Amino acid sequence: MKQELAYQSGFGNHFSSESLPGALPEGKNSPQTAPYGLYPEQFSGTAFTMKRSENLRSWLYRKQPSVVQNPFKPLANELCTGVLEDESTTPPMALRWSPLELKKDADFFAGLRTMVANSTGEGSAVHLYAFNKSMKNKFFYNADGEFLIIPQQGTVLAKTEFGFLQVEPLEILVIPRGVKFQIEGVGKGWFKGYVGENLGEPFRLPDLGLIGSNGLASARDFLYPVARTEEIKGSVQIICKFQNKFWQSDNDHSPLDVVAWHGNLAPYKYDLRKFNTLGTVSFDHPDPSIYTVLTSPSSVAGKANVDFVIFPPRWLVGEDTFRPPYFHRNIMSEFMGLITGEYDAKVGG
Repeated sequence: MKQELAYQSGFGNHFSSESLPGALPEGKNSPQTAPYGLYPEQFSGTAFTMKRSENLRSWLYRKQPSVVQNPFKPLANELCTGVLEDESTTPPMALRWSPLELKKDADFFAGLRTMVANSTGEGSAVHLYAFNKSMKNKFFYNADGEFLIIPQQGTVLAKTEFGFLQVEPLEILVIPRGVKFQIEGVGKGWFKGYVGENLGEPFRLPDLGLIGSNGLASARDFLYPVARTEEIKGSVQIICKFQNKFWQSDNDHSPLDVVAWHGNLAPYKYDLRKFNTLGTVSFDHPDPSIYTVLTSPSSVAGKANVDFVIFPPRWLVGEDTFRPPYFHRNIMSEFMGLITGEYDAKVGG
């Protein structure tokens, strides 16, 4: 049965979605009272005792419990685990990489290559992806952190336990820790982009402080999927990243069997073109932090584990404002990737 893509909007809202009418418990029914013989399952992204405003969890109503799967076996893979365990060292200087050499017939998972990894604090990593075929009967989930997927070339379709999300260049996709998903390319050819791996606190919108109530990314522009199941015939491979190692489990049913769900924890996408850029109208130039889309806070107030920052087209109206390259030194380790256009500090490079 053909089903069009649909979304729900609002960052961190409590959503409800069902692909089968009546699949969600209502009224006095307990969340653990599942209609149609479905299995209720609570999916938590934070500790149970977190403050109500920071508690992330969703109830899933699925055909099979997640625990019903075959044992995992170690999986050898070229992808770095996010924390460097070998003798590789990064010199304290600016580095520049050439484009990845394309592999023949790679899917999203096989086409991932780690560029940098940071084990300081909560930890993070940045990977590049390049693939030309869909994952088909292969699924992946990251038990160590969440994925921020940033397409650069080609539109991708993310099939997740919560529903489907289609993401094109200049849009981003966030898949929470532990969510099973599958990536397909929309159309033919090579699909390329970036993947930020956040091993710390889940991404959230930054506080606006003196900016006030408007500016930067608006919560209403974040889109969440609606419930949707997909049957897959034949064997299914589930790949897991757990404690910096990769594992695989061969099964006979798809993990995309969630008929209904409700909660405030789910994958989401955002269109970077809707970002409300702010700047100066007098002199000098504001710090790059004013272009933060999402942030992962650390245990130190005001210091992020990861900031996702963009530099979109913008007017620079002011006296003595900077002209690229803007040389600066700070405590952050920065990874810059080009999505579209040319990098101002090195045109044609």
